[in-house]
Amino acid sequence: MTLVRAAVVQAAPVAFDVERTLEKAQRLLDEAASGGARLVVFPEAFVTCYPRGVTFGATIGWRTPEGRELFRRYWESSIDVPGPVTDRLGEMAREHSVYLVIGVVERAGGTLYCTVLFFDPAGELMGKHRKVMPTAAERLVWGYGDGSTLPVFETEIGRLGAVICWENYMPLLRMAMYQKGIQLYCAPTADARDTWIASMRHIACEGRCFVLSANQFARRCDYPDDYPIERVQDPQTVLCRGGSLIVSPLGDVLAGPAFEGEAVLVADLDLGEIVRGKYDFDVVGHYARPDIFRLHVDESPKPVVVFSGEAGMPLRAVQKPPGECGERQSAW
Repeated sequence: MTLVRAAVVQAAPVAFDVERTLEKAQRLLDEAASGGARLVVFPEAFVTCYPRGVTFGATIGWRTPEGRELFRRYWESSIDVPGPVTDRLGEMAREHSVYLVIGVVERAGGTLYCTVLFFDPAGELMGKHRKVMPTAAERLVWGYGDGSTLPVFETEIGRLGAVICWENYMPLLRMAMYQKGIQLYCAPTADARDTWIASMRHIACEGRCFVLSANQFARRCDYPDDYPIERVQDPQTVLCRGGSLIVSPLGDVLAGPAFEGEAVLVADLDLGEIVRGKYDFDVVGHYARPDIFRLHVDESPKPVVVFSGEAGMPLRAVQKPPGECGERQSAW
């Protein structure tokens, strides 16, 4: 029997403040690791915030200067991958010898991505998953990931991957993860509705995997005073109530859901339950019908610009042949 102690962190970052958010992440990771967790999962967009409730000044046909400035501020508080912040997060994972899965807002050029990062106990950045479909107004500020960041990592504690928030409502994406043999299915989210809990239980049962869902518990006071969210004045107003939980491969809730505040949820995961569950249901095995239904997944990266030729070679002037009177033609 292989037991893995795992922890799900339910908390809010210090919005738009990377340094203070990293300090808070360190404290929460200390707490989770002190309880013996070997895997710790943080919420979606934890570094450095999920921009709940704001419009970034966008309506159809119009953008405001204030909205552009808020986007600049959001971009400034986002992170490069890899970069100094990923180095810090790797140090935290190495300090406690844990697998760390954490949601960040990644910047690449002028575009932001909702991304999950994976660190091993040696502090190495194993890889990342970029959200392939931002939901509704998230598309104002987040770009689309492609198929090149859909990893499932073979680790000493099991096969580890992540699907972000409403990506979990994409049946074909779930099937791709099941085909990769995911066992520790991380689901960082910003959805605090009762229906989310039902979805997590369904996915665990469908994929015969452990589902670890981490959400933020966020109040108005977790955002700056000048954060432009309308009709919310009381700093104690709850903007996201959490609902984090850990579910077994048969759909049983092992920890949570938590709704009362920030929390670190811990459960011992018996990986043998995965095989026991697949005895009567393996959605990509004996319960599949590939003669009728098949899924094609394109995992190639999709860069906007592709350069070909001899990289770094200077352009050579092309010499035209001499004219009829023997004059030398200029290079072009």
